[in-house]
Formats: sequence, structure tokens, C-alpha cells
Amino acid sequence: MNLNRRQFIQAATGLAACVCAAETSEVQPVEIIDTHTHFYDPMRSQGVPWPPKDDALLYRTVLPKDYRALPVPQPVKGTVVVEASHWIEDNQWILDLAAQDPFIMGLVGNLPIGTPEFGALLTRFAAQTLFRGVRIREGSFEKLLSEPAFVKDLHAVSDHGLCFEVHSPREWVGQAVRLARRVPSLRLIINHVANAQVTGKKPADDWCRMIDGLSEHPQVFMKVSGLVEGTDRRNGDAPEEIEFYRPVLDKLWKAFGPDRLLYGSNWPVSERFAPLGRVERIALRYFSEKGQATIDKVFSKNARVAYGLHPGKQK
Repeated sequence: MNLNRRQFIQAATGLAACVCAAETSEVQPVEIIDTHTHFYDPMRSQGVPWPPKDDALLYRTVLPKDYRALPVPQPVKGTVVVEASHWIEDNQWILDLAAQDPFIMGLVGNLPIGTPEFGALLTRFAAQTLFRGVRIREGSFEKLLSEPAFVKDLHAVSDHGLCFEVHSPREWVGQAVRLARRVPSLRLIINHVANAQVTGKKPADDWCRMIDGLSEHPQVFMKVSGLVEGTDRRNGDAPEEIEFYRPVLDKLWKAFGPDRLLYGSNWPVSERFAPLGRVERIALRYFSEKGQATIDKVFSKNARVAYGLHPGKQK
């Protein structure tokens, strides 16, 4: 087909308009709450118990301003910090940081559940509105669930309206159904897609069975974080193509639907596998396929439900 110059320009302009319309019509969340970040400062006089000094990537000062300085497809409204340190006062350090920076919308603290001092510590921290839950990483979860004091303390966590985050290794997540049955009023949030191996292929059968078991309990939420970590690409080169992650994401979607999935980055740990912008973009591309109502739930509304991040509970 022969085109004169005017016709060519008109055709090119029309094509550009179509491309622009396609880009701007992509479904985007109204707001983004990143439900899994870590902030810390190894330069403090007392240092930090995590990360270790020999970790060249993570052993540096990491604060909200560092997160906000990174390029992302869509700005993040705020974050829920998950405390990796077992030092009690590091919980307060984050809360004090949050008092100066409203970007921190909530803290999942690290407290010694099942110990004599836990009750007083829970009372102290639960009185602060930004304290939204507890996670621990030490010990055998299977053994801890056999200890009456541990289960009693988790009932107290539930009574305070707080959640319990389940550490992502298989030996922890595999006990979450047992916990859901023992403390049915306790909201459980599974970290990092339960350590799924992300290979671009159908996920492992035992992981799928575990996901199905968890999904039967309505108080269980799944955090869509740790996807790039699941690729085990440790040079920051985890793929960006959505099809590589689709088998895992499709299984989570089928199991938990639009109301129990939460977006989280796991930054700065995720930097070992992919830049923050890529982590966010992967989730945006997948959930934008599900429509506006779903993407709003996964990127913010479900977080407000799971953590109790209601208006008036933010500084």
C-alpha cells in the first residue's frame, strides 16, 4: 500500500495514540502499601544483630528515605516493617523512627513468645498503635506449638487484635495449619509465598498441597513477597517476564483469591535478586490482569484488614 507523507504522518500519529492509550489504560492500584520491609542502622554504637557484618550488600544503614529514593513504577504510600532483630529495644527503635516518618504505617515486632516476660512486653508494645503484630524466627516451630505457654501467649496476641507472621521456611509454614486450628481467632500472615521455588514451571506438588491446606483457614493470609528470592538468581538478575512467575502466582490466586493476598517487597533483602522497581513491576503486571477491585485489595486494602491499618491508627 502506497502512502503519501500526510497519510503516513496521520497513520503514525494514530498508532502512537493507540499505544499511549494502551499504556494509560492499564489497571493501577489507588495506593500501595508494602507489607514487608526492614530498616536498621549498623552504625549505631551497639550495632545490630542482623544482618551480619560479612554481608556486603545488607550491612549498611537502611532507612525509609533510602527506600523512597529508589525508582519504582508507582510510588508507595507506606510500609509495614517486619523486625528481624531479636533485641527487644529494636522494636522501640522502629517505633521511634515511625514517630518521625509517617511512611512507616505499622511494625510487626520480634518478642519472646512463650517466656515469662512476654506478657508485660506485649502489654507495653500493643499500647502503641503502630505495633500491629509479632514474628519470631528462632527455635523449632513444631516444638514451640507443643508448649502451653507459647500457645497461651498467641491467644493473648489475638486478644490484643494483633497478627502473627509465620516465618517462611517450609518447617515453619508446614506447622501453620496446626496453629490455625489451635488459635482460630489469630490472623496468620505467611511470609514470602512460603518459600516457593520459582522456576517458570509448575510448582512442586508438596508446596501446592501445603498451600491448599493453608487456604482452607479463612484467617490465613499469604504475602506475595519473596518471588524473586525464589528464583535463586543472586546477582540481581531475577527475570522480569511475568510468565516466569505465573505458575506460582496462579496457584496462590486459585487458593487465596482476591481477599487474602498482600503485596510485599522484602526490601532490602530482595536487592540481592532484583531491583525494587522490578519486584513491584512483577506484582503490578500480574494483578492488573485481575481488574481494579483486585489490584486495590492486594496492594493496600487487604493489608489494612490483615494488620488493622485503619484511618486514625497511623501517625
